[in-house]
Formats: sequence, C-alpha cells, structure tokens
Amino acid sequence: MTGEKPLIKARTSFAAFILAILISGTASAKIPAAPVMSYYAFGGKHSIPYYTVESFERNGPRKPAGTIALGSSILPCLVIRGGKPLTDSSGTPYVGFEMLVDARRAGPDSTKRYKEAVAKRSAMEVENHHCPAGVKHVVDVRKFFAMEKAPFFDPPRPRSAAGKDAGIGSKSSVDEIVRAFHNSPQCEAANSSLMGRRDALAREWNRFVAKHRGKAPEDRLERARHLDYTMRTAIYEGHLDRGCSAYGACERNVIALSIRNRGRIACQRSQGCAFPGDFQGVSSKVSQYNIWDEYLTQISGLTSCFLRDDLQRKPAGGEAPYNASYYIRIGRMYEQNAGDVEKILFGSDGDLASVFPRTPRADLVSLRHYYHPPAMRKCFPNHPRVEYMSGAVARNGKDYALIANTRIEVGRKTGGDYLFKIFDFTQEGGDDVVALRNLYPGFAVDGRKVSLRISRGCVPYGIPSGCRHKKIGRYRTVPGWLKAGRPVAITCETGERGESCEAEPRNRRVTVGFKCDKEMVPVAGVR
Repeated sequence: MTGEKPLIKARTSFAAFILAILISGTASAKIPAAPVMSYYAFGGKHSIPYYTVESFERNGPRKPAGTIALGSSILPCLVIRGGKPLTDSSGTPYVGFEMLVDARRAGPDSTKRYKEAVAKRSAMEVENHHCPAGVKHVVDVRKFFAMEKAPFFDPPRPRSAAGKDAGIGSKSSVDEIVRAFHNSPQCEAANSSLMGRRDALAREWNRFVAKHRGKAPEDRLERARHLDYTMRTAIYEGHLDRGCSAYGACERNVIALSIRNRGRIACQRSQGCAFPGDFQGVSSKVSQYNIWDEYLTQISGLTSCFLRDDLQRKPAGGEAPYNASYYIRIGRMYEQNAGDVEKILFGSDGDLASVFPRTPRADLVSLRHYYHPPAMRKCFPNHPRVEYMSGAVARNGKDYALIANTRIEVGRKTGGDYLFKIFDFTQEGGDDVVALRNLYPGFAVDGRKVSLRISRGCVPYGIPSGCRHKKIGRYRTVPGWLKAGRPVAITCETGERGESCEAEPRNRRVTVGFKCDKEMVPVAGVR
C-alpha cells in the first residue's frame, strides 16, 4: 500500500476471515475456496489501485483509496450488494480482500505464512465466495493470479560470518571473486527486502567493487561482476530440472552465448547493452530475459547468495531449516558451467570453438535469440470451447463464485450464462495431459465473459514447420520474429553429472536445437 494510506483495516482479522469462510462451508460444502492470489504484471506497474466499496459503487474505479504492491498476496472474496456481486459494466468482478503478504513489508516469516495459507485454502470447500461482513475495499481481480511459489529469502548468515568479507587478493581468480561477493554483506543486503531486488543487486555489486578496488585488478573485479550476472541468467533462464545433465549444461552455454553476442558483437540499448562488454546490462534486461521481472525476482533465487559457503555444505547433524539440497544443486550447476561461460564471454575464437565443437563459427557469432517452445503461449485447438477467464463470476441461485485467471471448458448455455468445467492440464513426458474437472456443479459463468473464439497460430509443439510427428501431444505458438532468422543446432562439449548433479563428472558431447528439438530453439540471424 502507499505510505500515506493505511493497510486495509477490515473489522475482521485474518484468522476471523478464515474462520468465517470455514463456517460458511460447513453446511453444504460444494466448491473450492477462492485461492490465495498474488498481484503480477510482467514489466508493468509496481502497484495497483484499490477502492473503497462505497466509492466503487458510486463512481466505479476512479478514486483510489490506496495501492497494493507488486508481489503482494491477498485472500479474495466477492462483495455482494443487492444480492449481486460488485462488478464493472463488463462483468469483471472487483473483489474484496484480506491482505496476506504485503510485498512492501514482507520478510522471511512471510514465506511460511504464505505456504500455510495456500495449503489451507487448497483443502477448503465452501458454499460460495461471498465476503464476510467488514470488508471495506475492492480491487480489480484480473491482475491477480494463483501462484505456486512463495516469497523467497535466503536463510540468515551464520553468526560467525555476519558482517565479514571474504578475503580478496591480487591473485584471486574471477570465480573466487564471484564467490566472495556471494559471501559478502553486500549480497546479503541485496536480498533483505522482497521488492526492488534487481536494482539492489546492481547497487550492491557497485559497493562491493568499490570496497575491494585496489585489492584485486580492476578488470578482474569487473569480469567477476559480468560473470556473476551471466551465470545467474543462464541458470534461471534455463530449465532448472535439467540440473547437471549434458543438455542442461549446453542450454546454459547457449544462453551465455546469446548474451556474449549481444554484448560484444551487436551492442544495442534496446537489448540492454550500454557499452561493448556490458554483459551485466544485457543479461538483466527485463524485456529480453523475463526472469529479471520484479515479481519473478521475489519468488526465485535469481538474486540470492546461492554460492554462500555455508549453503554449499551438507548440514551436519540432521535436516537444515531450509532446502539445503536446492542450494547445493544450484551451486553444482554453476560449477559445471562457470569455466565455459568465462571462455564464452572473455575468450578468443579458439575458446569459443572448444566450448562449441563442430558448430560453424557463422552460427555461433550470429546467434542472439532463442526460445523455449514449452514456455510459449499455450493453446488447445482440439478443445474448441476452452476459454481463459481473466475475471468472471459464476452463479448458482443466490450463491456466487469467483472464476479468475483460469481456463474453463464452456458447456451448454442456460439463460444468458454457460455451465462449465475447469480445464486443467499438466505436462507429462513433453505432452499436455488434459483433465476436465466439474468443481462447480450447478454454477454458470457470466455469458458476457464467453467469446467462443477459435485459437489461432497454434503449431505442434511450438517448433518450426517441417517436422513430422507420430502423434501430437502439445500445441504452442511461435515467436513473431522467428521468420527473420534461421534455427540452428549448437553442439557442446561439456561435463555430465546427471539431473541430480550427484553423479561423477564425465565429458559428453550433446546438441541443442537439433532438427525438431522440442525443448529449445536457438535462432541465428535475428538482429
């Protein structure tokens, strides 16, 4: 919320709000409770306005009472007035809410609170999604999503390391300087708050370099900064579940190659490059690498101190109060690629050829773009009545339910509305496995929100045309710039430690972007 405006002060406390919903569902539990939802707008405004119920009823969304910060989580509900939910003229519900996590004030304790609330709501069934008495404010639900990940904070540094800097000397390698930063108070400071982590990381790297200037060569300090940024992007832009597999390592090298070419060969401000060699700017440009978006930095370890010494050791004497295996695995992924990436960024043509053997140099130096087909826009041409509901109300007699930012399969029409089922899907073995769930029996969704438009631009697996498939288990769109370039195959000579990162390392040659690769498509020739 804005500093001058109070946090929502409903007469009901958080506990009372939950209790009211539980009680409402005891008589006739029929539908899932409205989920915990978080404000997310990629590259968008860092806050969204909310309104008093009375002001919205009189004037619509015109006079904000305050704002909710990006990444904040709420418990939404439907404000009922005159027997109907509060909506705008198009039928979009403006929901009442109880604040769960305020991103402006969040700390490590917010993670547990978020996870507990999500677990409780996912197991809860209710009669309707009506608000309890006392909810005073409403907000546009279309920018709120039921996210899976909680706010991310590193565990506190050990007391023995608090306030201490790792030693850096004139002979420290680039990798050693990167690790010193991860162990520094500056790295810790960059992640102390939930918001603004991208800018905070840049600020704290500046402070770290200034503090150690003279202890190590200036160019080595700067290389460490650029290596750290490029490795963060390569790890989190890639598929984390690939771990230390050869494909995963090659994927990370390809991402680093795209950063290298944008920073060395074609320095463009639109792609984040302020000067030749600005790999930090290139790798953290939000419009190019969306993992650096404000919200995504809040729920991932992208800006964290994952190479901290204490986090790279298995805890002694039992389980750690944090996910120790996560940090160790990320650390091993870093180790697997750091040497190659240093060659990619700062090395010669010979170094490039050693990392990417049997790949034409013309393909290597002209590669600036790639895309991951599974992550492209999802579409379902074999299910013509599937629609995405950004915000709608469903009705069953006097009961109303919130249907927001989810897919439904539209059923038969009843009056001006439509019966529906929830359209769920999971990715299994590269295919979308669809499940239709009748979770709202008797409820019909507002007909004003149903278009029955046919999906367009869907191609099998979201990969270039010309590939044959025995069966098609997934459809995606392709990026608009794909026709401006040519898909290429990039071969890597890399270490293999398996997806778990626990196997003994062995060299292996692997290719990413081979003909009809369904996971990653490197594209050369796009400016």
